[in-house]
Amino acid sequence: MLSLLHIENIAVISQADITFDKGFNVLTGETGAGKSIVIDSIGAIMGERTSRDLIRTGAKSARVSALFRDLPELPWFEEQGIGPDENGELLIERAIQGDGKNACRVNGRPLLVTQLRELGQQLVNVHGQHDGQQLLDEECHLGYLDSFGGTEKEMEAFSLAYAQVRDLRRELDQLQMDDGEKARRMDTLTYQIDELERAGLREGEDEELSQRREVLRNAERLTDAVDGAWQALTGGEDGEGAVSLIMEAGNRLTQGGRYSGELKELAEKAEQLRCDADDLAELVRDLRGTLDFYPGELDEIEERLDRLYRLKKKYGGSVQEMLAYLDKCRQELDAIQFSEDRMAKLDKELSKALEKALKLGRKLSDRRHKAAEELSGRIQSELKQLDMPKVQFQVEFAPKDVSDGMDATGMDTVRFLMSANVGEALKPINKIASGGELSRIMLALKNVLAETEQVSTLIFDEVDTGVSGRAAVKVAQKLFQVSKGRQVLCVTHLPQIAAMGDVHFSVEKGEADGRTFTQVERLDRERRREELARLSGGQTTAVMLEGAEELLATAEAYKVGAKRAK
Repeated sequence: MLSLLHIENIAVISQADITFDKGFNVLTGETGAGKSIVIDSIGAIMGERTSRDLIRTGAKSARVSALFRDLPELPWFEEQGIGPDENGELLIERAIQGDGKNACRVNGRPLLVTQLRELGQQLVNVHGQHDGQQLLDEECHLGYLDSFGGTEKEMEAFSLAYAQVRDLRRELDQLQMDDGEKARRMDTLTYQIDELERAGLREGEDEELSQRREVLRNAERLTDAVDGAWQALTGGEDGEGAVSLIMEAGNRLTQGGRYSGELKELAEKAEQLRCDADDLAELVRDLRGTLDFYPGELDEIEERLDRLYRLKKKYGGSVQEMLAYLDKCRQELDAIQFSEDRMAKLDKELSKALEKALKLGRKLSDRRHKAAEELSGRIQSELKQLDMPKVQFQVEFAPKDVSDGMDATGMDTVRFLMSANVGEALKPINKIASGGELSRIMLALKNVLAETEQVSTLIFDEVDTGVSGRAAVKVAQKLFQVSKGRQVLCVTHLPQIAAMGDVHFSVEKGEADGRTFTQVERLDRERRREELARLSGGQTTAVMLEGAEELLATAEAYKVGAKRAK
């Protein structure tokens, strides 16, 4: 669970430390007070996208850190070789710099943002106020069903088979051309292959020729330099050079070395220097041999480079690319020349691949139908607890209106239907659901999906849109029930939900020294009563305080009853 959240220089929060508990944690506050900043800060340590615009005005950087405790064994820990320390604690830190760069650490070890995002998805699940809009999008319904049904294995097998079908079809389409187009393409390929083969290309040839051209263009200067060096080193035929002079110096030092250890050491150095000078002379001599050229060599090189240049403009930026293009042309020409044989073979392969994909697609569909039946029952059960006792919920299937009846997602088109009232026909959710119904359906769906995950912390960010009265009480009770199995953090404007919290935080905005700031306060029971009164009527009159006390007492009684029932 999320135990401690530290926020520093994020928007209007200069610094805040929030200690969360197990169970049901609620956050309330006026609109614009900064509740969303707390959620954004949690999103930052989950690896979500951030911006330097989050940095508080005047600060150079922002920082968020979160301490997690009592975590289950997560796949990410084993994959990355990182896990909770000996105290069972996991510290995540993220710094956002003014230049937009991020620094992420887990228990002191640096991580990429992508790695942090993978971890965050296994630690925290955030359900926002806009999730209901996703429920209206029927394109999302299949994803929800697959997530509930755990169809990963079937989906992976089908995807591989479908990809093979798609690849075979693509190759067949490339081979299926009329005789005229085929003849024109063969002429083009034959001409290109002939031109490249006659060029006699050799990998790395262009670089070698360019280097040789540079040598020949400066042959006179290079020859003078090398000859002069050779003369200086060897002395030529008429005199002594550096090698013989060093040798002479060494001989003199060797003679003196009989009487002086110091001279002996110098004699050894002189001998090493002579060896080095000998080696240098040999290298200069070898280099001199490369400077010999025959008349017309430079013209031949220029002509060859010009030809390669013209070929590069047509077939690639280097000899290596042109050779690759030549190989590609040969393969394509062979494929066209033997296209009928290849097409016959591909037809057989496609038939087998299609049969396999259809078989796996039906298997995936069967798994989805079973999951849909179970999901419908679970959602209806959840909705009855959320004050929608007459609701009917159903997953409708339709075949794909595409070639072969399948695409990359399978053979099924899925959408959610509901009827909230007795006697009313089942209709698409996006046609009939009100805002409050959407919120409760989404809460039910998220709660059911969460049961299949190991995530220990659930965050509900103003998911009570459109809910009021008795329905709000039912939503509050459901959130409390969910918090018995995992930690729940909820941002809400409803006093019924806030009263049900085990821990209550107030997010308030203020001013000091000409700056706006936001602070997060953990409320005691008296302050909770005042906050609930404000949520109920906007002011803390005696009547409102009395109503808030009744809300708290009712919530406490429900919790005691729920504990006894358990």
